[in-house]
Amino acid sequence: MGEFLIELSIALNKFSMYPDGHPSLRPAVEGLLRTLEQLLLERGSLSLGVARQQLVIEGVATDTNNPVLKDLAGRLHRHHLGAITFSRGAELDELIEFVGRVAVEADRAEQPLGLMIAQLAAWPHVRMHPLMYDRLELLDERDQEPAQADDPAARSQRTRAAQLWVGMARAALAAGDSVPQDVVSGDRLPVSGTPSRSPEHRTPDTGHRQSAAGTAQPATDPASVARAIEEHPRGTAYDQVIVGYMLQIAEELRGAGTAEATQLKKRMSRLVSTLEPHTLERLLDMGGDGMQRRQFLLNASQGMAVDAVLDLVNAASHTEEQTISHSMLRMLQKLARHADRGMGERRVVAEQSVRDQVGELIRGWSLKDPNPDAYRHALEALSTADPVFAVAPEAVYLPGPQRIVQMALEVDATGEPLTRAIRELMEKDQLLWLVETLKTAARSSTVSEIWRQIATPEQLAAVLRVPPLNIELVDALLPQLGMAAAGVLLDALIAVDSGQTRRLLLDRIIGLGFEVAPLAMQRLGDQRWYVQRNMLRILGDLEVIPPDLRASDYLQHEEARVRREALRIVLRDPALRERAICRGLGDPDERMVRAALTAALQSCPPTALPLVSSRALSGTSEDQRVLAIRVLGASGVRSAVDALLRLTAPRKTWFGARPPDKTPEYLAAIAALRSFGDDPRARAILDQAARSRDADVTRAAAGGGTTA
Repeated sequence: MGEFLIELSIALNKFSMYPDGHPSLRPAVEGLLRTLEQLLLERGSLSLGVARQQLVIEGVATDTNNPVLKDLAGRLHRHHLGAITFSRGAELDELIEFVGRVAVEADRAEQPLGLMIAQLAAWPHVRMHPLMYDRLELLDERDQEPAQADDPAARSQRTRAAQLWVGMARAALAAGDSVPQDVVSGDRLPVSGTPSRSPEHRTPDTGHRQSAAGTAQPATDPASVARAIEEHPRGTAYDQVIVGYMLQIAEELRGAGTAEATQLKKRMSRLVSTLEPHTLERLLDMGGDGMQRRQFLLNASQGMAVDAVLDLVNAASHTEEQTISHSMLRMLQKLARHADRGMGERRVVAEQSVRDQVGELIRGWSLKDPNPDAYRHALEALSTADPVFAVAPEAVYLPGPQRIVQMALEVDATGEPLTRAIRELMEKDQLLWLVETLKTAARSSTVSEIWRQIATPEQLAAVLRVPPLNIELVDALLPQLGMAAAGVLLDALIAVDSGQTRRLLLDRIIGLGFEVAPLAMQRLGDQRWYVQRNMLRILGDLEVIPPDLRASDYLQHEEARVRREALRIVLRDPALRERAICRGLGDPDERMVRAALTAALQSCPPTALPLVSSRALSGTSEDQRVLAIRVLGASGVRSAVDALLRLTAPRKTWFGARPPDKTPEYLAAIAALRSFGDDPRARAILDQAARSRDADVTRAAAGGGTTA
């Protein structure tokens, strides 16, 4: 939807900048047409409400802080357009003509488009609706107290309530498809001092208003407005206008306390109570997405009369595909009667209870009705029918376990029925449903009790035994179990045979913290190599190494994967680091050697230099030799020069001395010799390399890096 508005804004800007026939105009409208056709694939028409600073599409208003959409709304508003309707089948030529007309600023045109719609050529798929300036009125402030009339804030709040109701009434009573000026936008009707084209004035003794021409207008009482909404055929533009006003009025009533707001509350409550349920459902269905509808209901629950609130909630439950239990609804209706007819403190408490319960109900809506329609209808019929047959106590049919859990969460109650339901769900492998339900439920004692029953080490072990691993369930149970899950996870790690599952379990075990170390130490005595490898991996990833861990004993293990994890741990101990590096350099495993060389690169002990030199001259792989050469250069020990010279010294041939072939080892050795520049032998090699015609060699000698 936003892409369509942006395309429309771009097309209007191009038509306003370039003359007719410019090559940029037609492609802009073609892009607009493609976007419009995509939008109309799933709907017959698209209604666009226009306000001074924002647009409204399907009951949702655009952000007034968006400069592009704000400018587009202002351009259309200056043309006195209240709404635009696009229908399926729009053609390029009519869109070009429409955009060309609107692109001309209203102050440069003969007159705004809204005032000359009757004279324009009819476009079959684009329809413009003018602002209804002929039905505005001047609000009379002479009856207000002088202090209130002079207070700008009080006057603004007072007129805001009146304007919203007048706008709602006129939108409902508008003839045909015309859309009034203040379409869903928050635009206010003119008040005293604001000019209008044909102002109306109230007559003193009737419920009708008299226009300047003497034409009587219908009364805007709630019953008349409700009747007009009921009788109006369903239409997207019309419904969006009504819903827009309902959204604004609910927002206004949420915290308003003036006399005008109280009057607006009474009118709005009467309107909602008068409308048929199917009409309320129709309007709420047009009220934007589920989040916006829920916000409207929350605002209404705090500002409207409680009986109107219940009507709205009941209608919204069908729109949101939610189910309200009959018991809950009857309880709320009983509280509403106390709020309407009660006396004193009882009335206040009842009214606040209804509002609180409705607010909690709306915020907690997440579960769809789990019962089939036929079953639900049967239950409703049985609940209202008189008993015909005597039923023996043992023939009582219990509700399903899912429904019992939902009811328990709804009323925050625990007991034996809930325990039986949880046990039955666990036996039917419905643990995931329970977890998802608890995630969406608000905090309560019932939620804590359900977690206590399902989050057990035995249940976690059962989840871990089922392949493939359901990591979502594991992550849901772990926070509830804490360290009680450590032993179960370690045992599962021993039995796992998938590399991916092993990594997932290792991450979660290590996440438990240092407290898991004693349990890992106990299992380290297992003689199976993969168990020892996993336990060493866990201990090595902990922030603190257990003091009683003798990881050096595993440096002689026959399995290289165990030796690697042991080396990683031993290298962290300063007292054993030298021994670990020497042991790793002499290991036949390539990854052990690399780990030792990487550690020596930071700080190489003198006793390890002969082993490093050996690896530099005759390592098993090119990467290993290059890394060993870098260690020699970083060591700073004079004895390392001999090995480097053997790699870089010129070779005697029949035609004289020639430098060695350019290999990664040769380039690394040249770069390493720079650490010994004060040695005459090293300096001679470096000077010769600096004069080389090969750019890689000269860079290595100059310290500019190598291609190795």
